[in-house]
Amino acid sequence: MEREEKKGKMTVEEAGRRGGLRTSETHGEEFYSEIGRKGGRIGGPKGGQRVRKLIQEGKEHEEE
Repeated sequence: MEREEKKGKMTVEEAGRRGGLRTSETHGEEFYSEIGRKGGRIGGPKGGQRVRKLIQEGKEHEEE
């Protein structure tokens, strides 16, 4: 009975895996390399770099 209830449904994990495989089949490795580069450029400073900058700005503000 459990099989009948799950028939035709997939988990989010399964859907993501299938979508990723399909994308790699249609676009190839170059596609992933390019979107990775774009994401790095657009994303800007991450985590610790951002915190470091905010701390420095706070210290500068206190000195005024």
